[in-house]
Amino acid sequence: MTDEAQAQAPTGEFAGRTAIVTGAAHGLGREIVVRLASRGARVHAWDLLEEEVAATARLGDDFEPGRITARVVDVTDTGAVDAATGDVVVSGGGLHVLVNCAGGVLRQVGRPVEEVSRDDFDAIVAVNLTGVFNTVRAAAPTMKAAGLGRVVNISSGAGLGVSKTGIQAYAAAKAGQIGLTRQLAHELGQFGITVNCVAPGFVRSNPATERQWEAYGAEGQRALVEGIALRRLGTPGDIAEAVLFLASDRAAWITGHVLPVDGGK
Repeated sequence: MTDEAQAQAPTGEFAGRTAIVTGAAHGLGREIVVRLASRGARVHAWDLLEEEVAATARLGDDFEPGRITARVVDVTDTGAVDAATGDVVVSGGGLHVLVNCAGGVLRQVGRPVEEVSRDDFDAIVAVNLTGVFNTVRAAAPTMKAAGLGRVVNISSGAGLGVSKTGIQAYAAAKAGQIGLTRQLAHELGQFGITVNCVAPGFVRSNPATERQWEAYGAEGQRALVEGIALRRLGTPGDIAEAVLFLASDRAAWITGHVLPVDGGK
């Protein structure tokens, strides 16, 4: 490597590694993307929101132009995920880290179960659970061939207990994601691939969580914070640091686990 190339080469604990982060347009996904890039990774940021995910990619120019690449990808579309993953492998020389952050409630609100349509239920399950299956399915062959891979899925406290949103599909999908994480960890561990899950507590990180926060009102907000051992809400950085730990070599012997990052219950 020339002196000039050495000067331009990424440094940090993820140097030489390529990552995909879904749900990267804002909030937790954007924070994870930027922190991976700041520590040397080449990051492919995926989301359906074209302008917002492009804005995420531009944040990588602070480290190196092109360190973050944006792409519009619907994780519920198997063909789109397969094609985008193939392009990542070809352009980046491999795929080492996959963070599944795409999800959410799709602007739905809590309703009695008898008022929830099958289409509304399926839509939330598709993005929060089936999307994870699609991305891991696409990434697995490359990671297996390399004998190395880190998959980190972003579930929710709703997957461990009850969703504050009252949305049945969201609670079911996030719990299903935890079950899928454990199953995949046992299937893929023999190939050097770890699969773990982070279950965030309430974090004000995007328009949906802002709407939820405002809906609680002053009394509900105070009760929520007082129910947290550390007496504060989490930040996107709190969640991102947990993800980066599980995606790093420091967590090489941790797999199939769910890490609640919720300030203590």
